[in-house]
Amino acid sequence: MTTPPRSGPAGLAGAHCPRCSVSLYPADDTCPRCGGPADPAALSGAGTLWTWTVQRYAPKSPPYQPPPGGFEPFALGYVELAAGVRVAAVLDVDDLDGIRIGAPMTVTAGDGVPRARPTVPGEEGT
Repeated sequence: MTTPPRSGPAGLAGAHCPRCSVSLYPADDTCPRCGGPADPAALSGAGTLWTWTVQRYAPKSPPYQPPPGGFEPFALGYVELAAGVRVAAVLDVDDLDGIRIGAPMTVTAGDGVPRARPTVPGEEGT
């Protein structure tokens, strides 16, 4: 059974394998490396941008339904957390041309795809 991704003050809902020390996100009951049980673990949302791309064109319809204001380009990337986990996320940035690998990011998750934004100075430990 997979635990749905969530985040809050305690961090991202991930898991950690006590047998082989792998951390994972989203949480799962089973370690993907050794197949043993994985324990729930709160992961810090702080990390660095590992890689990214910009989606500059609308997906084909159907099934894509354009939003009321039309399609807007957006960035997607992988943020590597301190636990070594790489999380795919939509990047909430003001300047699509200013994105840089290695930039400090903060990942949050909710009901959909995780989102990442540039880390504000002083919040590096979250």
